Amino acid sequence: MYALALATDYDETLADHGAVTPAALEAIRKLKDSGRKLILVTGRELPDLKRVFAEHEIFDRIVAENGALLYTPATRKSRQLAPPPPPKFVDRLRQRGVEPLYVGETIVATLVPNETIVLEEIRDLGLELEIIFNKGAVMVLPSGLNKATGLLAALEELELSPHNVVGIGDAENDHALLRTVGYGVAVANALPTVKETADRSTRAARGAGVAELVGLVLDKDAALMDTERQRVEVGADAAGVASVISPYGGCSLIAGTSGIGKSTLATLLTERFFKKGYQFCVLDPEGDYSHLENVVVVGDADAAPNLREILDLLEKPTNNVAVNMLGLKTDERPDYFARLLPELASLRARKGRPHWLVIDEAHHLLPSARVGNSFALPNELPATILVTVHPDLVSKDVLQKVEVVMALGPEAGAVFDSFSQTVGVDGPKGIVPLSEQQILFWDRASGRPAKAIEVDKPKQARKRHKRKYAEGDLGDSSFYFRGPDGAMRLKAQNLMMFLHIAEGVDDATWEHHLRAGDYSKWFGGKVKDKELAAEARAIEDNEQLAPGQSRAAIADAVRSRYTGTTG
Repeated sequence: MYALALATDYDETLADHGAVTPAALEAIRKLKDSGRKLILVTGRELPDLKRVFAEHEIFDRIVAENGALLYTPATRKSRQLAPPPPPKFVDRLRQRGVEPLYVGETIVATLVPNETIVLEEIRDLGLELEIIFNKGAVMVLPSGLNKATGLLAALEELELSPHNVVGIGDAENDHALLRTVGYGVAVANALPTVKETADRSTRAARGAGVAELVGLVLDKDAALMDTERQRVEVGADAAGVASVISPYGGCSLIAGTSGIGKSTLATLLTERFFKKGYQFCVLDPEGDYSHLENVVVVGDADAAPNLREILDLLEKPTNNVAVNMLGLKTDERPDYFARLLPELASLRARKGRPHWLVIDEAHHLLPSARVGNSFALPNELPATILVTVHPDLVSKDVLQKVEVVMALGPEAGAVFDSFSQTVGVDGPKGIVPLSEQQILFWDRASGRPAKAIEVDKPKQARKRHKRKYAEGDLGDSSFYFRGPDGAMRLKAQNLMMFLHIAEGVDDATWEHHLRAGDYSKWFGGKVKDKELAAEARAIEDNEQLAPGQSRAAIADAVRSRYTGTTG
């Protein structure tokens, strides 16, 4: 379920000339019975609303006074979202004969054409107030306060995101509401400008229009909300046509050879998630995303990520989380992920969040050959981005859920071949060479062919996570001292362990790997440090160095880059 709440205006939207019909009431009751939340957003004062709408307690929250007051029917507690109106301002309006004049806890309201007098008094008194029109009504509120700000306060209490809300209204004061929600609807009797703001208009007017919308939400859910404001652009082709992914679509796969830019693309997407107000969670086995802006990092090389801390952080829609698994051994990470995934699926079922999951090193966390406790996959994995160098090593059950494949680098065609063979489908044909700024984007769910698209670089520079290579567990990327006869198997799972073992191995073993260029190959290919690899290569090529000298030189090169010291 993606559409988790309905936010509706009252007068001339839910209500017909001040009263809610039995049919409209039955419709919203049916929506509530489906597990969704109901939020009433009205310009009326709360006592007035209660007087005309006895069934108001069906709503989970009521935003009254056009965003100035938040009321919880279940507890009958209200909360002012702004200070009361200045008494001198109210007195001056009365002295000038403004009638009718309604004074709420925050709002001051009258009717046209009294707006001229109201504006004059605001200017004369130097007040930071603004006028909001609601057809014939004139509402005065503190600057910046409107139905959207009131709705956001209600959603904060409900721990829901605006992306998962459908809103409906009819008048000028509903513009902000309809722009804020994930999908905005205007009833048939709405003002023309409100219909322009909305994503769609109902065929029926007032309460019948709300009932019509309820039927659509129950029938279509996320499919109803498939609009530009929900989609995230990945890039565009030569004709400027954008390729997009949606928070209610299936999995996306980012794949390519090592060092080709997979994490850079994932970083770009997290920037776009944040810009659109989506919550995201990155599952980060190797600490590559701890640099991300606008995230809370849980876990590091010394401490495994605390599952309860992750879930507590994600309960708040504005928190994004990167789960750093460096503190776990490589073979422990799949089991940890197996415990975390059902919890994330449960949170998504209740709150619709996190909207996006990014799973790096997916072939480690969701392997095809599973050892230990089996992971409990949800029936669907919506808006999940799998990042891997080995699509063929990812669980086939997971790959079956992939709807979009993004392939990078000169081996992009091989990525499609590997994916297609694993899943058992025909891959795209006519793969073209890519420029440095391009990727191949295949929306296989749409049936459209793969195409080359150009993608931007992320605004935040991707920083090397030096501690990962210095002290973490590189797993399959570890270095093995085997010796000239292959008789040994000394595993260096990180650079510090490499230096420790290097000090103890015999000269023949050290020289064997040195002359084979194994150190520079490991530094460049697995540690992904081209500069360190170049330094090591120069040492390997210098045949004048004795074993002790070459050991010291390589140790100094590693320490200077990863610990800031030399021997």
